[in-house]
Amino acid sequence: MNDLELIFTMLGERMTTELSQNEKPETFDKSKDVAKRGGKVAGNARIEAEKELGRPVTTRQNYLSLTEKKKRLQDENKKRNK
Repeated sequence: MNDLELIFTMLGERMTTELSQNEKPETFDKSKDVAKRGGKVAGNARIEAEKELGRPVTTRQNYLSLTEKKKRLQDENKKRNK
């Protein structure tokens, strides 16, 4: 991830945490709503940043090819089975 992707991810996570601590949701559905709202704040901020920059914030750098994904999963499974 690049710096901006990380920042907007962190914003979404932090907003969700703050909302959750304030509202103390007691059910899965309420928690899901809080998470969506926290993500929406970060999503809106990203959109505004992209408008100002005139380019996308996200990159394809954080995506692995299917082969790399399979290899990574195999490695993780081997570690778990030890």
